[in-house]
Amino acid sequence: MALDFLAGCAGGVAGVLVGHPFDTVKVRLQVQSAEKAQYRGTVHCFQSIIKQESVLGLYRGLGSPLMGLTFINALVFGVQGNSLRALGHDSPLNQFLAGAAAGTIQCVVCCPMELAKTRLQLQDAGPARTYRGPLDCLAQIYRREGLRGVNRGMASTLLREAPSFGVYFLAYDVLTRALGCEPGDRLLVPKLLLAGGTAGMASWLSTYPVDVVKSRLQADGLRGAPRYRGMLDCARQSYRAEGWRVFTRGLASTLLRAFPVNAATFATVTVVLTYARGEGPQPETETAGPALAQPSSL
Repeated sequence: MALDFLAGCAGGVAGVLVGHPFDTVKVRLQVQSAEKAQYRGTVHCFQSIIKQESVLGLYRGLGSPLMGLTFINALVFGVQGNSLRALGHDSPLNQFLAGAAAGTIQCVVCCPMELAKTRLQLQDAGPARTYRGPLDCLAQIYRREGLRGVNRGMASTLLREAPSFGVYFLAYDVLTRALGCEPGDRLLVPKLLLAGGTAGMASWLSTYPVDVVKSRLQADGLRGAPRYRGMLDCARQSYRAEGWRVFTRGLASTLLRAFPVNAATFATVTVVLTYARGEGPQPETETAGPALAQPSSL
């Protein structure tokens, strides 16, 4: 179990490093105003950030997801596995329920982490920046707004994470069975990469509009007075001002990110497990251990 956990954490770090630039683009596209749009689309946003802030601008706010990664992986792996065992047998419904339970519990870490990440991604570069890092960001928010401010967007995070993790584990289970992912298969790793990447994209598609609302709530008040009274008010104002397309803003960069993030996660997990366990023959239960079957990074 310790080896699976360490391999999962290493895979998660690789996934964050690969996917964070896409996440930065997604957040900036989600929160920009339609009246004063700074970016014309995903590619233009990438080009603008690199031109104005260098490649490092794409990795702004990286410290926050890396800091929370170990806790999130521990919660997701532990809760999903224990929930599945408590439910009694492996079935599609139980895969969904166990994944939803894991998504619900990890919101405790995920919400403040994403709040800090979003604020760091959107702040001005150079001496004008407000926050020195994720801890300083959360500390400043706590001093101004208390515990409620640190957990801003918790309801929308919960509505996003619970069903999306359920869809993720369900889709991954269905895909691995359909692809015939069996121990000893020479194509096991490519099949797992394909299953994980596809399941990650499916999970994002299932709850993406909620993610737009969450990003807007967590960015609210960063530049000017707060605009939204809550999740429903944010959704209403966004729809009235920009129509239904506002809830798909940044989707292209998110889906572009979802597949390689999971591919990087799986590849790293596989390498770590291979070297840690040695190259000799392994029992079947170890070859298809939970670290390969249950990636935590969407």
